[in-house]
Amino acid sequence: MIRYLLYIDPGTGSLLYQAILSAVLTLSVFGSKLKMLFVHIFRSIKAKKGNKEE
Repeated sequence: MIRYLLYIDPGTGSLLYQAILSAVLTLSVFGSKLKMLFVHIFRSIKAKKGNKEE
């Protein structure tokens, strides 16, 4: 298996590089917005569960 990983043709290599770079840049730009969205969703779920228990 190691022999197959030693060579990555230029097309696949540049595609892999582009995918990694775009993922990092997307998370750096929209990371805080995504974090706040998830925090809001989890807080609203937690608040709904708290209201049902009372």
